[in-house]
Amino acid sequence: MSKHYLYYGDNLSILQKYVPDESINLIYIDPPFNTGKFQFRTEIQVEQDEEGDRVGFQGKTYKTHIGTTRHYSDKFASSDVYLQFLRPRLEEAYRVLHPQGSFFLHIDYREVHYCKVMLDEIFGRECFINEIIWAYDYGGRSKSRWPAKHDNILWYTKNPKQFTFNFDEMDRIPYMAPGLVGKEKAARGKTPTDVWWHTIVSTNGEEKTGYPTQKPLGVLNRIVRIHSSPGDLLLDFFAGSGTLGEAAAQHNRSSILIDSNITAIHSIMARLAVFGVELVNADYKML
Repeated sequence: MSKHYLYYGDNLSILQKYVPDESINLIYIDPPFNTGKFQFRTEIQVEQDEEGDRVGFQGKTYKTHIGTTRHYSDKFASSDVYLQFLRPRLEEAYRVLHPQGSFFLHIDYREVHYCKVMLDEIFGRECFINEIIWAYDYGGRSKSRWPAKHDNILWYTKNPKQFTFNFDEMDRIPYMAPGLVGKEKAARGKTPTDVWWHTIVSTNGEEKTGYPTQKPLGVLNRIVRIHSSPGDLLLDFFAGSGTLGEAAAQHNRSSILIDSNITAIHSIMARLAVFGVELVNADYKML
């Protein structure tokens, strides 16, 4: 049976104190992107009401209920300060990663090139395996430049010749031109490439937690299934809404989740509660 550990506090000190060398089979982190913004999201619930304040499908009217607003600051003084913040945490990631483990850094266009250079130094250029592009099509459209509609996910290993890659666990996706491949192939679908098309978490979808910058479970499920095995121990030390923890629980993996935002901790506790786990200790928070 899988176990899930939740820590509240500074991830650097927690990693140094509680996570042993080479003990983690898969690490995924989604740190602040250094957007220079104050990230927030307000939960919204709607119900059908003839005197509602918004109009939906087929002209039906709905009443809006405003819920909790969750937020955190994503602003560093400079790119140098941001990288100085990340480096010791990435060095800890290398220390705790299993010799056949994989590390994933989820970032965007603002800092990805600087982060790649830094990870090349920490892991070694030969240990860089892929840059995955998560592409989506939602949100505002700039009229002065091409709208940014993708994130970057950098995949590194400790051993570039030996790591977990469960090809048979890979989900299949539709062909863009099914008529060109025949009915049998079209019905089976194709395996993904390094460009992953997946919608963001809808603000009013079933998956939402209300946490800003929440990442889709579909993206994390793919990483967990392919890059780890049942019984493995997974780590996310910028845990946010806890998507990695849910993916781990669904696929019989254990996880360690760390975050310094109490809003994130509450979100993770609520999210993992459906799996029957409970808080054991107030200092060493274990689910």
